Amino acid sequence: MSEQAPGTTSATRFQVVLPDESPDMPPRVLADLARRAEELGADALWLPDHLLPPAPYGATFGGVYEPLVTLAHLAARTERVRLGTSVLVAAMRDPFTLAKQAATLHALSGGRFVLGVGVGWSREEFAAVGADFATRGARTDETLRLLRHLFEGSGPFRGRFHSYERGVFEPRPASPLPVTVGGASEPALARAAALGDAWQGVGLDAAGFARCRDRLRELTERPVRAQTRIAWDGGEAGFDGAVDLYRALEREGADAVAVWFGDWEGSGERMERFAAAVLRPA
Repeated sequence: MSEQAPGTTSATRFQVVLPDESPDMPPRVLADLARRAEELGADALWLPDHLLPPAPYGATFGGVYEPLVTLAHLAARTERVRLGTSVLVAAMRDPFTLAKQAATLHALSGGRFVLGVGVGWSREEFAAVGADFATRGARTDETLRLLRHLFEGSGPFRGRFHSYERGVFEPRPASPLPVTVGGASEPALARAAALGDAWQGVGLDAAGFARCRDRLRELTERPVRAQTRIAWDGGEAGFDGAVDLYRALEREGADAVAVWFGDWEGSGERMERFAAAVLRPA
């Protein structure tokens, strides 16, 4: 796990959501940004996920490059920073294939992979790939239980959607493979409380984060980390507001705040400016 930049005293970890919204972005940009983020002291890098969105890729449907393949590439180009999905739509994936990919990526990265999952929200995308939108929550829950069984358990697995009697799973993670659950709904918080190691909100102000965090604490006594995502897309008028929001989330005790810096062009410069502002004592 990477350390925060020298001089900072905050317990809140600075994280980066990499830009993956434009098919015109050269692939090398992601590796360059990953290394820059690691040098700045970022704790984790996140990539979004969409398979077949009903509209062009962009701010709404990020995820041009498949996240697990891309993170495997970034694992070879970085040394310390953690690498995660924010968030992978688990109910659109075969869970056995996902388990194999996640465990392999965890091994290849030296234990730095974080599986962030969500239930998804685009009914059209589910229909396009032949996945059932109505049962996406139940399927996500079962996927997380199946992954945990494959990674840590033994014997048969019997679920509503997936079962097996005999089978050998490798590589079993040599260190725990953490799961982050995304979303601010009551089902998402319940899922994080029951099955996650961390929860990640998105689009929340400090008060909204605090409400979700408090609800999470009501739902479980397990030490589930409370994290969230914010955005600053480069608009000068929004810079101070984004920094103030980051500071407010710090004061609310956020374990980590991940920041998206907008379109890939200029993203590195915006990331460096923002990090310089927040990775020092307030």
